[in-house]
Amino acid sequence: MVLEGILEPEAAEHFRVNSANQQIKNDPASSSEEAGGKSPNIDSTRRKWRRPPPIASNEASALRTSSDSGVHTSIGSPLATLALSIAASRRESDPLTASSDSSVSTPTFSFHFRYYDDDDMDDEIAPKLEVMDDDETEEMKAPPLEDAATPDPPMMGPHPKRPRGRPRKYPLPSPAALAKVTKGARSKTGCRTCRRRKKKCDETKPHCLNCQKNAVVCEGYSPREVWRPGRGRAELRDESRGPSCGLPCLIDGIENEIDRKFLDHFSNTVSRVLTLFTDDLNPFKEILLPMAIRHKGLMHSLLCLSGSHLATRDKSSAYNERQYYHFDCAIKNLAYDKKLAGQISGESQELIDDPTVAQTLVLCLNSICMGETNGEYRPHMDAARHLVINQQSTNQQFGQFLFEFFMYHDVSNSLTSLDRRPLLLHEDFVLPNFIMQPEAGALLGVLDGLFGYMSKITQIRDKIRNRKKQRLQPIVDYQSLSDAVIIDAGIRTWQPSQPEHSDRYIAAQLYRQSVWVYLYRTIQPSEPSDKIREAVSEGLKLMRRLPADSYTQSILLLPMFLLGCAAFDPAQRPDIEKSFDGLQNYSELGNIKPAREIVKVVWEKMDIGDESSWDWETLIQDMGYDFLVT
Repeated sequence: MVLEGILEPEAAEHFRVNSANQQIKNDPASSSEEAGGKSPNIDSTRRKWRRPPPIASNEASALRTSSDSGVHTSIGSPLATLALSIAASRRESDPLTASSDSSVSTPTFSFHFRYYDDDDMDDEIAPKLEVMDDDETEEMKAPPLEDAATPDPPMMGPHPKRPRGRPRKYPLPSPAALAKVTKGARSKTGCRTCRRRKKKCDETKPHCLNCQKNAVVCEGYSPREVWRPGRGRAELRDESRGPSCGLPCLIDGIENEIDRKFLDHFSNTVSRVLTLFTDDLNPFKEILLPMAIRHKGLMHSLLCLSGSHLATRDKSSAYNERQYYHFDCAIKNLAYDKKLAGQISGESQELIDDPTVAQTLVLCLNSICMGETNGEYRPHMDAARHLVINQQSTNQQFGQFLFEFFMYHDVSNSLTSLDRRPLLLHEDFVLPNFIMQPEAGALLGVLDGLFGYMSKITQIRDKIRNRKKQRLQPIVDYQSLSDAVIIDAGIRTWQPSQPEHSDRYIAAQLYRQSVWVYLYRTIQPSEPSDKIREAVSEGLKLMRRLPADSYTQSILLLPMFLLGCAAFDPAQRPDIEKSFDGLQNYSELGNIKPAREIVKVVWEKMDIGDESSWDWETLIQDMGYDFLVT
């Protein structure tokens, strides 16, 4: 570090004198020695070091103009520059200075420090000392140190750095305590039913599994509320009201543009993929839609179904959120229906309104459309079963539709589950007193009697399954074999009631073929044979005769599933895969994908000769699936 400076002549003199006085004050021994006259360099008049000769004025001016800075040093980095000003003044209270008779005022010095890079220092630069004004001196004076005379205690080591801020009142928790999960914490994101019943909810969307296991209606989840400031809430309210602020909804449930899209999609698309009829005799448009206009809960159910189907085409988050909103509103309407609650609890036998009954079927269809595989359809099917058994609608047209629609799904449910058996097998069940022609049915199999044969085949399968578990021989006893022969004779003599060569007639023949395949797979061992191969081939021929855009595509999943579970011949499987693709493109229902997965698992069992390919109901249960093939 190089120091260079410039001092005024008088300032240089006082600087040296004061430095000598400070040294004498700090070294008493040296001072006493000098007082005894032992030092030849002491001035007798001032008792200080002799005054050195003053600096020549030409030398001072040369140094003054050499640089405008005080001290120059390099810290190794050309970017680091520090400018520092230090002002020092001597007080007249200094005992050595106060005793002097000199009338010269105490001078003031100014130091300026700056850092430079070593590469830039070609010549030595001297520091410059300048006398400061009195005003600047007063501003720069440091406060007096009260404990300056007290020596510091000896340092035993570095002092620990005190943390900033106020001292902590409580100690920090240990990492183990932070990692520990609190048990029993209440969650505010569960479904409404579990929160009201004060039960732990597994938060499965859209219906929690706890409600389904406990056979209670899951009321769904409250819409997630995001905090907004006051201005944001006002804008949100204005946006939801739309341009016609202050006007009520014309139809309950249709509140914004998305709801209008849902309604159009239901009328033009969804209603067509759920029944054999097109526009003229479509029960969803001719019966349910007029009811929904006068019933808020049914309208929410139809819009929920339409939104679920539309969400399979367009993955928009707005469609999903709106669909869940309508589902919540529909569930609330069912939960608050006093007539339904009273009849289910047995406290009242009052007749339930037809729109409320229709809601249970529409919500069941919503589970099918969404492709739910955890048994979400069960509460709705149970409610519909209860209503079918305990009451008959005063509206005969609606009663016929309700009976056929429920029976179709009730019988189909037995094909994929072990604990759901058709209502037709109950001995105390009485058919309704109205008479319907098979050709007037919205679906196939119910009114023409085929599903009666299918229910009896399911009953034979249950007996054979129990004998296998008990390891009884023969597996197919005489009674089961006798019942199978009777069913076979009935299937052979059955004739479709639809006009010949029509699409409905071909679809009815396909149903007949699939019912016989179901019977053969139940009685015979699960192994390839010429009979089953010919029966499956005949069914595939009928399926190929149906146009890809025909309305009969809406009811082909059930026969396609039965033919797939009997396709031992690998050459037949590509046609079945193609039929699954065609059905997916037409209806876009969510339950097609799990049905296809089950068929592929059965094929894998067939290829290795596993006998479990016979019992696809158990395979579905082992995979954790519970859905409808309708």
